[in-house]
Amino acid sequence: MKSDDDHIIQKIKSGDQSAYDELLKTYERRVIQTCFKFFLNKEDAEDLSQEVFLEIFQSIYSFRGDSKLSTWIYRISIAKCLDEIKKRSRKKRIDSFKQMIHIDDVTNWLSGGVMPDKNIRQNDNMKQILKALNTLPDSQRVAFTLSKIDGYTNKEIAEIMNISSNAVELLVSRAKKKTGDELKSILKNSS
Repeated sequence: MKSDDDHIIQKIKSGDQSAYDELLKTYERRVIQTCFKFFLNKEDAEDLSQEVFLEIFQSIYSFRGDSKLSTWIYRISIAKCLDEIKKRSRKKRIDSFKQMIHIDDVTNWLSGGVMPDKNIRQNDNMKQILKALNTLPDSQRVAFTLSKIDGYTNKEIAEIMNISSNAVELLVSRAKKKTGDELKSILKNSS
């Protein structure tokens, strides 16, 4: 006897448009609940669930049935949530970086405003800090940046990087060890 999931999949693959509605009706609430656990915001969860179902509908023809349909949908939901966290993290880092180097002041100066001497020095310091951080392996640089510049907890970083909290702690510790003296020197010279 075929399961309801097998029946829905076969109907979709045979071109039955009503099967999409049936799939949505069956799994929409679970997907929204999964997304809500990541963002604790109903609107974000609903928006992201739309992206999840778009992906499901686009890739349903490649579903091989190696796992249950619900497991496959759950994996897509988790992957979309992690992608969104990473996207938000990048935006937050960029915004934080802009604030740290006072990009608005530099832009104002370049367009004819007053030269921000202190901000230019801070910009030079930030360039030196980034140069030091860029010598690190990617995983250490990302963990260190998320921890020390963006202020994420080890647990949050673990979720973003898809590793354990202990691994995050180790990466941050190694990054500090490799760049510690150089960063202290830069910060000392800036005061």
